[in-house]
Amino acid sequence: MKAKTPKVGAVVRRSAPAPTGAKARTIAADEPTSPKKRPGKTKKPLAPERVAAILDALAKTYPGVVCALNHTSAWELTVATILSAQCTDARVNLVTPTLFRTYPTPKDMAAASLPELEALIRTTGFFRNKAKSIQGAAKAVVEQFSNKVPQTMEELLELPGVARKTANVVLGSWYEIAVGVVVDTHVLRLSRRLELTTNDQPEKVEQDLMKLIPQDHWIAFSHELIHHGRQICIARTPRCADCTLETLCNSTDKIWTSH
Repeated sequence: MKAKTPKVGAVVRRSAPAPTGAKARTIAADEPTSPKKRPGKTKKPLAPERVAAILDALAKTYPGVVCALNHTSAWELTVATILSAQCTDARVNLVTPTLFRTYPTPKDMAAASLPELEALIRTTGFFRNKAKSIQGAAKAVVEQFSNKVPQTMEELLELPGVARKTANVVLGSWYEIAVGVVVDTHVLRLSRRLELTTNDQPEKVEQDLMKLIPQDHWIAFSHELIHHGRQICIARTPRCADCTLETLCNSTDKIWTSH
């Protein structure tokens, strides 16, 4: 049969060709991990009822959670927290038993050989700077604070290697004094994912969280969020289907959503 010639001015519709080659493989590879829906921004992310729901879910998911750094004193916690910078808590917990057996007190660590300190903490990374910091902190505790780790933010910040994060860890986890919120990489990342802050500087994130979170929950909130970030809300591949905060979360990083 002779093919019909389309009339002049008629629109000829042709089906788009099916993707082939690398393009087809890309589409196929993307489909299983993509969310079934794209979450939108939360209308009122800082609404008191939403913040309360997040705190309630975290408290129920991680009841009685404590600091992951092993320690038996304020001094050990100070040293362990300094060592945890750019290092996992698990690695620090492998290093500190030998470190504290070798130098059990601030006085012992203040008098230690710097190369020996470096060798003991080498696997935590940035070991030269960290060795100087923990030895400097030891000398300050001995000479300025009568061998006792101070209990105020202002005094703790006088110790070499101690910034607000470390000070908040020591004050909250050892002395049970809530003067701020610990903001490590997990707390910063999850606070942004949950739209509790738009800042990316730890000091500003801490100020935002202190305005939102009741002070009697500052200490627990940090521990809960840190554990959640390690176990569920992982940086590259969050386990959204297992997350107890999933219904409250509209992060663009989600790999699955129920709403």
